[in-house]
Amino acid sequence: MEMKVVHKAFKFRIYPSAGQEKLLSVQFGHARFVYNYFLAARNAYYLEHKADEKKILSYKETSKLLTALKKTDDHIWLKEADSQVLQSALKNLDRAFANFYAGRAKYPRFKKKSKVQSCHFPQRFVVDPAARSIRVPKIGQLKTVLHREQQGRALGVTVSKTASGKYFAAITCEVEIMVPARKQAEIGVDPSLGSFAILSDGRVIENPRHRKKAEVRLGRLQRKMARQLRGSASREKTRLLFARQSERMANQRKDFLHKLSHELAGAYGLIGIAKLSATDLLKNHKRDGGADVGWGEFKRQLEYKAEWNGGQVRQVGMHEALIIECPRCGLVNHELTLSDRERPCPGCGVAYEWDLHAARLILEQARAGAAQRNAGGEYVSPVAALQLPANLYETGSRLH
Repeated sequence: MEMKVVHKAFKFRIYPSAGQEKLLSVQFGHARFVYNYFLAARNAYYLEHKADEKKILSYKETSKLLTALKKTDDHIWLKEADSQVLQSALKNLDRAFANFYAGRAKYPRFKKKSKVQSCHFPQRFVVDPAARSIRVPKIGQLKTVLHREQQGRALGVTVSKTASGKYFAAITCEVEIMVPARKQAEIGVDPSLGSFAILSDGRVIENPRHRKKAEVRLGRLQRKMARQLRGSASREKTRLLFARQSERMANQRKDFLHKLSHELAGAYGLIGIAKLSATDLLKNHKRDGGADVGWGEFKRQLEYKAEWNGGQVRQVGMHEALIIECPRCGLVNHELTLSDRERPCPGCGVAYEWDLHAARLILEQARAGAAQRNAGGEYVSPVAALQLPANLYETGSRLH
């Protein structure tokens, strides 16, 4: 076992008073304005200098511009907000661009008042368990439900308001954890047809389909809201109902993903997982498991939880020719499609299951690496390298 320092967030429900809600709306609005203002400024700077060597504004440059902006008569009201809240908005914008350039996210978009609002306080906040409250600058003491013990050294607190009007405080902490020894058990995970995923040991993870169950009610509320007058009390009431239903669906999805990732990360030392993007998952309408429950978020949770448990997650880029290669005779069946869950091989006649075969192959690829080569340097098919029972993929082996 070894000790490791990680960052953990502890999220608590808060109940601000009516006066504190107004103060928080100032922090939310000013932070959103700074984010959008400098996003537009960076866009304009790029369009003007895209032929030059220097094409973008840096965080330091936008920070200096913010200081000058606060001194102008038109924007002196920015001083109503905490200075560190505005600086945090600039850092969030800079991080959004960094993630975009690294290929981890889409291009930054403008923030909307109707969506989730938030502001970050990196310093000068106090958590008081005895008084069950959190004190933040320019807001005061916020009534807090401290349902769990905060651990480690606090690095900052983010106060947020959901679209349905609920308030939360998320405290980021630096925590020292004990990482256990790596477990010997290994597993392969592949997004399956008609379910969320199939594991290499044959287990099927069913898709709860929270979005599909809620889309009837969500659609009805959307149509009702479209018929109502903008700014009216009735439309705001319908919008709140829609927001609550959407949050309920999102919470169900998070609960499912956290429980599944916790189970796998705690039980296996090596987890092989298919490297698929959202575009890959939506190419075929039958492979909608990852789109409904969030395959990308599942991979993110699995990676950090495996790291905390001494394990490792390896993403495997699966080439179509490898997945449709028969595990018995090695024949590549180009007529195989995503709708063929079970289909006899034209070469040997054995009926094997496409998605279970893919999960097994992902595990082998995760063990050996993306490129498997023999001693002479000649490429060896991962399918040919599998040492599996002859009847492994025969029809009827699937666990339902």
